[in-house]
Amino acid sequence: MTNIHDRIQSEYLKSKVMSAEEAALLINPNDRVGTSGFTPSGYPKVVTMALAKRMETEPFKIDVWSGASLGEEVDGVLARVDGLHRRYPYQTNTDLRNAINSGKVLYSDLHLSHMAQQIRYGFFDECDVAIIEAVCIREDGGIVPTTAVGNATTFVSRAKKVIVEINEVQSMGLVGMHDIYEPQDPPHRQPIPIYSPSNRIGTPYIPCDPEKIVAIVYSDVPDGTRPLAPIDDDAKAMSQHLIEFFEHEVKAGRLPENLLPLQSGVGSVANAVVSGLAHGPFKNLSIYTEVIQDGMFDLIDEGKIEIISGTSLSPSPAGLQRFYDNIDEYSKKIILRPQEVSNSPEVARRLGVIAMNTAIEFDIFGNVNSTHIMGSRMMNGIGGSGDFTRNAYLSIFCTSSIAKQGAISSVVPFCSHIDHTEHDVLVFCTEQGIADVRGLAPVERARLIIKNCAHPDYKDMLEDYLERAIVESKNAHTPILLDEALSWHKRFQDTGSMKK
Repeated sequence: MTNIHDRIQSEYLKSKVMSAEEAALLINPNDRVGTSGFTPSGYPKVVTMALAKRMETEPFKIDVWSGASLGEEVDGVLARVDGLHRRYPYQTNTDLRNAINSGKVLYSDLHLSHMAQQIRYGFFDECDVAIIEAVCIREDGGIVPTTAVGNATTFVSRAKKVIVEINEVQSMGLVGMHDIYEPQDPPHRQPIPIYSPSNRIGTPYIPCDPEKIVAIVYSDVPDGTRPLAPIDDDAKAMSQHLIEFFEHEVKAGRLPENLLPLQSGVGSVANAVVSGLAHGPFKNLSIYTEVIQDGMFDLIDEGKIEIISGTSLSPSPAGLQRFYDNIDEYSKKIILRPQEVSNSPEVARRLGVIAMNTAIEFDIFGNVNSTHIMGSRMMNGIGGSGDFTRNAYLSIFCTSSIAKQGAISSVVPFCSHIDHTEHDVLVFCTEQGIADVRGLAPVERARLIIKNCAHPDYKDMLEDYLERAIVESKNAHTPILLDEALSWHKRFQDTGSMKK
């Protein structure tokens, strides 16, 4: 293993090395702290744990800004000591989620591509401190990130002071995988010059003035990545439905034989769908996405992939070890970028990305809920799904047709919360089948979604609702009986089941 002190290539910066406890003293009450990390990879660990320990005897709060969700060592420990005032733009930690839903932590759920530019625009006031996990620091102060870039580039450029955690368990094989590019802001913004997922347009490090770095801390805590659920029969069925759909699109001349660049959301369903493509008929695939999960390693191993562009390596713990065991080969196929580039709507539209994301529920007219359980309880956040869905060549949402052992239908008369409207989503997929709603009027969409995507236990109920709504609402265009539509969710709250 490389000598940890050798990872600081500047003799001047070696004088900034200190303990996590000392670095935590540089963070003040009410500071706005931007951290590296994205779903939870590449985030700082030891400084925030030391900060939480300090807050136990010296209570105060800070705002935490990130790329997306962070690990237990940030979101969990700070939530439990009541150390968070405000958090954005995305989270998955149980303790933090409970604090948000109880009102203890203020939370703004943002489109991930918007966060960095809104910071530069001054919408969120100034960034006081950036805490960045690094593989190493160059002689000129340039910071080489670890397994995620996220919003770290803008945090470093905008923060008043920078704390760097050099993590010795993060492989030096990551050096060279990053492509750091920060767009200019209006009125000087130019197009992001990416015309293929393989294009490199920036530097393999985050530029940083050495004078801005106030502390360097050593860490040996690995990323707390999450296990992925086993690929079950529902996931296999969804993957097969999508493969058949893509084959049909190729035959119709609407897709090339190697498809178009793929985007896949985070989580077990999304991972299972991508893994299925590894055993499908398509070759020479490319990916332009945000998170890189285990299924994408399957594509590399099967020789199906040309390039994978993302902002974060977010595999399961076993997948992370697999990545490190094969880093020399995998690194040839992977580029890690800032999330405002990886999730850029402009680039997604230009490349013709096929966006595949996961819904909590969708309704018969084509609206999608990605974020809220029963309309009011925040789950995680919209993530990058909005960035890609509205701008994709094909926008696809997948979910199992039922949840809670059948007590909930994931296909409902009307979503309890809407993140993606009927105007943005073209294809719906459950284990039951595919509904391609391109060009269909609302009632046509509704009939096709019920027929192809709803679970048999709920199909008759949905069909009955739709036909009565057409008559009783006296509106054959978008017939909604609002009270009855929302009663599906109330029925579950009252009885524990949507079934009559």
